[in-house]
Amino acid sequence: MTQDPSPAPGWLAVTERGTVAGIRFLAWLATAFGRAPARAALRVAALYYALFYASARRASHDYLERIHGRATFAMVYGHILAFAEVALDRAFFVTGKLAYFRVTRTGHQYLEALAAGKRGAILLGAHLGSFEAMRMQGDRDGLRINFLGYYRNARRINAVLQKLNPNATARLIAIDPENFGFILRIKEHTDRGELIALLGDRVGRDGRAATVNFFGAKADFPTGPYMLAFLLRCPIYLTFALYRAPNHYEMFCEPFEEQTHLPREGRELALADYAQRFATRLEHYVRLAPDNWFNFHSFWRKP
Repeated sequence: MTQDPSPAPGWLAVTERGTVAGIRFLAWLATAFGRAPARAALRVAALYYALFYASARRASHDYLERIHGRATFAMVYGHILAFAEVALDRAFFVTGKLAYFRVTRTGHQYLEALAAGKRGAILLGAHLGSFEAMRMQGDRDGLRINFLGYYRNARRINAVLQKLNPNATARLIAIDPENFGFILRIKEHTDRGELIALLGDRVGRDGRAATVNFFGAKADFPTGPYMLAFLLRCPIYLTFALYRAPNHYEMFCEPFEEQTHLPREGRELALADYAQRFATRLEHYVRLAPDNWFNFHSFWRKP
């Protein structure tokens, strides 16, 4: 593992795909006629993206080849379709239409213990499956989950979701590298025993990252989540909600670090070790549902 202060966050250069009209049409179709007609329409949309968005197609091909040892166009199409279906389901989650889905949980006792003890914590996930599904289940269980991230690249879909439910973005906390006041806001939440959910597989605008081994090659993973846990003095739990077509979400929660230790001497090495530990566990969950990995950009470092 090596520490690199300036990796290239390629995903930040990827603009949000899809027109507002197209996103609104699918959301309207889903809410007006149900999930089945909307999923049928998605098959056409996913084929369009697989055919005409070369960068996403290449990124999917590279990833699938690493996972399976081969990649066909049909596999790439299935990968993009899984992403589209998970994205569509957000419209159902934010409007409370949960009867369409079946949910199973592993490790939910950890979240129950946090709630019973009124302890704040970081829930660390990835662009794997659906974080919206986890928020849906959290609302059902009375958990206060706040989502921390960069939202400029998802303004269109968030605008549509907010129209469906004005409270859809109420618990989103935007990261602002130029104004660290957002950290004080986060601390207020954790002091009240609330949970902070964030994703640990994309490097942010600050460029703070460690280069780790991920599926047999070098990739940059952010170190910010572990610094944040250190500053907040709160534990980290790994959380993932894997999508199983056609309507099943399989949720996982496991302890990652009770108390983050970042010594003055060797702090960068400690951060890199946390990033590698996370990447190793992420590999495990990716293998459980390979078509749930939704990073459609150049992810691995070029040799």
